Amino acid sequence: MIDVDGYLAALGVARPTAPTAEALRTLHRAQVERVAYENLDIHLGRPTGIGAEESVTRIARGRGGYCFHLNGAFGALLTALGYDVTLHRAGVQSTPEDPAGASGDHLALTVRLDGERWLVDTGLGDGLHEPLPLREGSHTQGPFTYTLAPSTAEPGGWRLGHDPRGSFTAMDFAPAPVDLPSFAAEHTRLSTSPDSSFVRVLTAQRRDAKGVDVLRGCVLRRLDAAGTTERTIDTPDDWYAVLAGTFHLDLTDVDAPARTDLWHRVRTAHEEWAAAR
Repeated sequence: MIDVDGYLAALGVARPTAPTAEALRTLHRAQVERVAYENLDIHLGRPTGIGAEESVTRIARGRGGYCFHLNGAFGALLTALGYDVTLHRAGVQSTPEDPAGASGDHLALTVRLDGERWLVDTGLGDGLHEPLPLREGSHTQGPFTYTLAPSTAEPGGWRLGHDPRGSFTAMDFAPAPVDLPSFAAEHTRLSTSPDSSFVRVLTAQRRDAKGVDVLRGCVLRRLDAAGTTERTIDTPDDWYAVLAGTFHLDLTDVDAPARTDLWHRVRTAHEEWAAAR
């Protein structure tokens, strides 16, 4: 059993009286605005599982995660609140050259409500601010326009196309339902392989109604309708202040030696990246 009340408290949302579309939108907005897409535990050397109860506990204490944590926890919350939730094997294409299809490196959710299906995804970083009705067309949310269409790579599945300004090209998901443990092997690969972008670069992202804040290493970007602003964070105090303030991350359980070591590794990686540009 998950801690529903603790989760809702972290989201700042009262328990819905019924599983309605408006409540779904409210919950989705709260999740992406208050719970960061982040991979700090990989860089802190703290392996995590993807069980829903563990992920809900992380969120309740002020941390986030990536798709398996975020959508796994959110799907469990919605189920506990009476929503009809399905988990789907999905795949994210970072560039137009990446092969389409549900490779399994992403977990997507759909919700059936009042005879209609909705795409629900709080685990794409600069992805959806609100759920989308699962029908073909385009949808604008803040500075981004998304497209939905049947997937040509996954018969019966769907493809979410991202705005050209976004961090990825598209996401395909397969129609068949899956369970959360089926992603365990891919979670291990993404969190341990030297080829994984999660292992190579520390990142945090947080979506809001007007845009997205993105931290990659020491570079903080804000993308909204006005354009993109960027700055490099040069001191550990400023860096940790950004994690706490911009991304709402509670790092009180990270002691001073661990903070020093993490900053040193992130700063060193940033300097190597800058020198190679």
